Amino acid sequence: MKFAKTVLISSFIPFAAALDDGLARTPPMGWMSWEKFMCNIDCDNYPDTCVNEQLYKRQAELMVSEGYLEAGYTQVNIDDCWSTLERDPVTDEQVADPDRFPSGIKALSKFMHDRDLKMGLYSDIGSKTCGGYIGMEDHLELDANTFASWDIDMLKVDGCFEDTSVMNATYSELSAALNATGRDIIYSCSWPAYLDDYGEGDGGAVLYRLQEICHMWRNYDDIQDSWASVSDIINKWRRTDPNDPFVTVAQPGAWNDPDMLMVGNTGLSIAEERSQFAIWSILAAPLMMSNDLATVSDESKAILLNREIIEVDQDSLGKQGMQVASSDSEYSEGAYRVWARELHDGSYAIVLQNAFSMEMGVKIQFTPDMIGWDKDQQFTARDLFKKEDLEGTLSEVTMIVEPSDVQMIRVYKA
Repeated sequence: MKFAKTVLISSFIPFAAALDDGLARTPPMGWMSWEKFMCNIDCDNYPDTCVNEQLYKRQAELMVSEGYLEAGYTQVNIDDCWSTLERDPVTDEQVADPDRFPSGIKALSKFMHDRDLKMGLYSDIGSKTCGGYIGMEDHLELDANTFASWDIDMLKVDGCFEDTSVMNATYSELSAALNATGRDIIYSCSWPAYLDDYGEGDGGAVLYRLQEICHMWRNYDDIQDSWASVSDIINKWRRTDPNDPFVTVAQPGAWNDPDMLMVGNTGLSIAEERSQFAIWSILAAPLMMSNDLATVSDESKAILLNREIIEVDQDSLGKQGMQVASSDSEYSEGAYRVWARELHDGSYAIVLQNAFSMEMGVKIQFTPDMIGWDKDQQFTARDLFKKEDLEGTLSEVTMIVEPSDVQMIRVYKA
């Protein structure tokens, strides 16, 4: 396969300072309700899939019993539509819907903590949430204290019904308010997702500001349960310049967030699920599932519980990977790609991606010069999906990759 010019990734610029509070030193992992269950509040007709406390309890029990917690998935995150439509008339606080959350959020947090899980909540920096529920506008300190008193561990803050011109001020103010509560709360921001340039203009000034005030941030459109959506996000993350602010801003405590994992739903093939999971790990992305854990197939579960790929995602060095080589195809430029991520022990995780959705499998080659090693460097390699070592000492690896699929290896200098 003919590749375009290889881009070396050994020249990352030094990291700037991120939020130094000890939180999210690796990308958060867990489960989030939004993409699968969205804002379904019709519990009369959909008692098992509506947004209520029983939904989160069921998923939490499955997190424990099916091995997800043991594999590192710790968060159970409520998303939009959990509250009433108005604040409490006496305290002015946000209130959980009493019919759907009769025990309240604090009791639900205890339910999670009793099972060694963590509780996540959702709100919006504007006057209303995207679903039309209570926003935090003019109540940032009050809401931060309320949420902390409910013992939450993570807060996703959306950006609907807020002027983007004031987001620097409001997201920063909320960061300070959360810190002042004294409770450890991972802060997920959505500021760049609402900007025309997704925060990458002016040398990535918004991204570097987010690095100072948030632990993770949504950079792009909401994911959907389709390969068109997932591949669009992958293409958005397809960077080749090691000095791109989008690449260099990511580090322990500060992560670009390409959105939820669709693995275990119905919209992706197994090949496409493999592709999302492998590339998310190369990108040092948060691994937040949005599925019904009661219906995940054995094949999908094997992907989600692959400890060797999770280990790549959770690598302590915290470098975001990138594309290091791509092909010029007769049909589609760059359809065959090589992605790489440097890991803490000097090894590299490599993904060979066939982004083309037609034809038969193609041979894609990895050579050591793609990651800045000497072109004659000998190495050993391990297949992370098969969980087995490739035989012998190698000078290159060539693997057949089917359409919309990936192969993933980890390579070590011999």
